[in-house]
Amino acid sequence: MTPSMIRLRRAWFQIHKWIGIVLAILIIPLSLSGAALVWHDWLDEQVNPQRYPKVTSAPLAPTVYTESANKLLKPGERIASVSFPDEDGSVQVTISKPSNGGGRPQRSWIWLDPGTAEPIDRAGTNEGPIRVLHSLHGSLMVPGAGRQIVGWIGVAMLLSSLTGIWLWWPLKGKVARGFKWSRRPDLNSNIHHLGGFWIAIPLAVLSFTGVWISFPTVFGQFSAGNPAAGPGATALPLMLPRQSVDQAAAAAQALAPGRVTNIVWPTDRNAEWTITLKGEGSPAEIKVQDLDASAKASPPKPETPARTMRRIHDGTGMPVAWQIIIFVGGILPAVLAVTGILMWLRMRRRRDKHRRGAAAFAEAEALAS
Repeated sequence: MTPSMIRLRRAWFQIHKWIGIVLAILIIPLSLSGAALVWHDWLDEQVNPQRYPKVTSAPLAPTVYTESANKLLKPGERIASVSFPDEDGSVQVTISKPSNGGGRPQRSWIWLDPGTAEPIDRAGTNEGPIRVLHSLHGSLMVPGAGRQIVGWIGVAMLLSSLTGIWLWWPLKGKVARGFKWSRRPDLNSNIHHLGGFWIAIPLAVLSFTGVWISFPTVFGQFSAGNPAAGPGATALPLMLPRQSVDQAAAAAQALAPGRVTNIVWPTDRNAEWTITLKGEGSPAEIKVQDLDASAKASPPKPETPARTMRRIHDGTGMPVAWQIIIFVGGILPAVLAVTGILMWLRMRRRRDKHRRGAAAFAEAEALAS
């Protein structure tokens, strides 16, 4: 290795080291919350078992559920959507309320028993331990600039994972030497070098996708068709639509027979119902005009880069093998942060011991002369 390469390697080592030391206190909660959220549905069922009753009968008419939910509405609130469980679980009603500042509407959820339509639970979209994990992972629970902070941490983790591969590469001997467990004399170093290598590429992928999610405006040219980024995000559901929810569902089923799985209310921006039906093939999405109940099938939504990045990042709809990799990719950065700090402290102790020894030797030499 040439002297210039050695200097460059030392520079990257300093960058790698200080990223881990300075950002450890942020990387640890960020990565552990991400690992937990891979199993979001399972965790939610453990924390809120009452929201997952056994479905023992056919679903009731949609109006029965909305009438039950209407009894729990607070002033200014209105129903935005109703979702029906595939197997066990509640009928989930999403409630929307205008925001005081004119931004995104405030959202809440109501869970109803699918067999009786009796209320089971109600919570805001930011309430409960699972939502805390989402807030911690998405913004470190920092209002306003939290998402941008997480994005820059993702940039740092991307840089750290890529530099880690270079620093893992053996300076001497064959590449296979880098896979040996006893490459270093202490446990922390061996865990850091070997664990860091195996997770480096998946961690780089997760970091990059996290950066994409955190800075949607930067990647906006690739996010066309993402409804979360459009003006409809501030739309409010109609308080008194012309068609009843049963009429809208019937119009949709007349066009494409199937079981209703989701109903989205018309809004002040777009006066049409969106009905999702599950039949023999892929789920069908039907648009029903609130004015005259005319229905038409909505073409399948293309997979946008923004949606692909999010699915890769959180594992939604991905193979179980990738979900396991994401889970490990959340645990190991915390381990690497801790072992990296312990390695740094060990090096400092050795350096201080060497300096004290050199100082004592110099003092002894001075006295002898």
